[in-house]
Amino acid sequence: MSIQPRPEIERVPPVTHGGFHFTHASDWLDFSSNVNPYGPSPCIWDAMRAAPIGRHPDPRATPLREALAKIENVDPGRLLVGNGSVELIYHLAVAYLRADDRVLVVAPTFGEYAAASAIMGAQVIYHRVQPENDFVLDMEALLAEARAGNPRLIFLCNPNNPTGKYLPRESIEKIVRACPNVLVVLDQAFIRFVADAWDSRALLDFDNLIILRSLTKDYALTGLRVGYALAAPAVIEAIEKVQPPWSVNTLAQVATIAALRDEKYLRDSLVAMARAKNDFVNELTQLGMSVVPSQTNFFLMQTRSAAELALQLREQKIVVRDCASFGLPIHVRIATRKPEENARLIDALGRIRQA
Repeated sequence: MSIQPRPEIERVPPVTHGGFHFTHASDWLDFSSNVNPYGPSPCIWDAMRAAPIGRHPDPRATPLREALAKIENVDPGRLLVGNGSVELIYHLAVAYLRADDRVLVVAPTFGEYAAASAIMGAQVIYHRVQPENDFVLDMEALLAEARAGNPRLIFLCNPNNPTGKYLPRESIEKIVRACPNVLVVLDQAFIRFVADAWDSRALLDFDNLIILRSLTKDYALTGLRVGYALAAPAVIEAIEKVQPPWSVNTLAQVATIAALRDEKYLRDSLVAMARAKNDFVNELTQLGMSVVPSQTNFFLMQTRSAAELALQLREQKIVVRDCASFGLPIHVRIATRKPEENARLIDALGRIRQA
């Protein structure tokens, strides 16, 4: 073929994700996807059935945008809704990155940061936290790399995927203050799973910060794809210029509005999941498994070989996340599910250890 894609496309790294494959039947259990196992609020179904899918959705999800702005207590001009937070990551890259720009990624973490940056021809620099240091971030080392690398964007997932580590406000504010000419991307896709999380909206006075939130994890709207960004109006305007119209479909818009109105359902399911996680981790520890402390609904577990354990569990119709793609070949990531489902994984691991 005489017409070739941009050379940057050849350098885009493949990204591995958790979640079911189409070959998995309904009797499989998925511990690889960090989603509320209690599912979405029942309120969404009536809203979806009444949705006017015979006409275009609102091009900028205005009703949902206004509902979220009210909940977040911000002006709608400081908020943008997207087709999942992943879409917003890619739009950020398009809006802000040029060929040969540098991007600093705190790793191991979500792979789409690097992929979106590579599409634009940016050079990705990694600051890796290490398992032997309990995945604790060395703040001074990170800031030194930021000063030396002069990146345009810093991607920081907090709480982090896959480690479940959660940085305090002082750490994030220190990064934002120390890098005034860098757009700091604070991905809070899993923030609702953190008990006593600090309020990151207090940092929105800094115009070099953008906060990403996902509604697919906590509200279990995974198949509908909804997320949003919070930032200074100029940042939101830049991303909005590259976002296609009708990005968020009608079903996603009406279902999310309905889910937002049922805060009690979400709160109750999060409380149940937190209780289940504590029991789950205790049982895994009693079984002799090495679990890395986490402040979210998911956690890392150390094993001899992540690939081997994942295969053994698949033979029992259970899916966990092999973390080799994160650079962690002896760790699997496990997301908490309902107590009876967690018990099935405990039993499976017990059988594997006895084999």
